[in-house]
Amino acid sequence: MSQAAPAGAQKADVIGDMWCGYRGEDWYYPRIGGTAGLSSKEFVTSQREAPRDLAGVLDESSQTLFLTELWRGLAMTLKVFFEPKVTINYPFEKTTISPRFRGEHALRRYPTGEERCIACKLCEAICPAQAITIETEEREDGSRRTTRYDIDMTKCIYCGFCQEACPVDAIVEGPNFEYTTESHEELLYDKQKLLANGDRWEVEIANNLRSESQYR
Repeated sequence: MSQAAPAGAQKADVIGDMWCGYRGEDWYYPRIGGTAGLSSKEFVTSQREAPRDLAGVLDESSQTLFLTELWRGLAMTLKVFFEPKVTINYPFEKTTISPRFRGEHALRRYPTGEERCIACKLCEAICPAQAITIETEEREDGSRRTTRYDIDMTKCIYCGFCQEACPVDAIVEGPNFEYTTESHEELLYDKQKLLANGDRWEVEIANNLRSESQYR
């Protein structure tokens, strides 16, 4: 099993505290605990020595004849088979989602139906992916409102910075994670889509924010 050394490979290569390299036309390997090199043939044969006593010979022969290692593996499989399962049958079974889970975005309203967003644009400014686009206008009472609130979900990295920056909890990442689409355009959320998400998930979002308020 000798293998010719490549050109220029004459010295040992140091790997940590061990060394290996080439000697003549053969590989040589480090001997654990020493510095004497082993040829490739010596290295292979030194990994497992044949038993010399009768008990060792019988033990190795029985393992080979009766496939004891195979049966031990099958016994382990049979044992685990009857233990309580740790998997679920999704989507028919689902686990509990953390209140801090960051899923599909939503814009919230006050109980009166008024939009929470005050058009401060902090979410747009803090978004590291520049996925949020906001346009605003002034109301008759002097306050501001959004005329455009778009989120490119293909850019979003779900960092949650928009939710953390919002002073009125208007933009949030809700509990929904099942929103696959068939086209790119469907992942370009506008204001109406975000408000519809907020109306749909308001109860869950409010409960999650309430449970998380002590940590914010």
